[in-house]
Amino acid sequence: MSELSCPFCWDLDRFEGGTNPKSVIWTGKFCYVKFDHYPVTKHHSLIVPYAHVASYFELAQRERQEMDKALFWVKTHLEALDSSIKSFNMGINDGIQAGQTIPHCHLHVIPRRDDDMEDPKGGVRGVIPEKQKY
Repeated sequence: MSELSCPFCWDLDRFEGGTNPKSVIWTGKFCYVKFDHYPVTKHHSLIVPYAHVASYFELAQRERQEMDKALFWVKTHLEALDSSIKSFNMGINDGIQAGQTIPHCHLHVIPRRDDDMEDPKGGVRGVIPEKQKY
């Protein structure tokens, strides 16, 4: 996928062009935070580096460090926005076999609430359903 057809680069172009999509909620020097267009839960957010690379492992240290800063910012922001948020799942789908559908690195921040699913035990292990319960 080229930068011209990448939805994360496209979002960035829209933001910089002055037509700020409401989904972008924070911008930094090396990454931005936006609400996911297909949220798993309300306020599901993405931390997206500006660098058009597919893998987290291709990012420079300064980009990874700012993503970490953005992670703490979005946690605080979402908790202030919605008092029903009790915890979070965070994750990166890095590669086709891991379920990555857009080849531009991005970190999912998924707010969790009491009773948003029957039994959340196992959390991210649910990416392979038969391994979630242990």
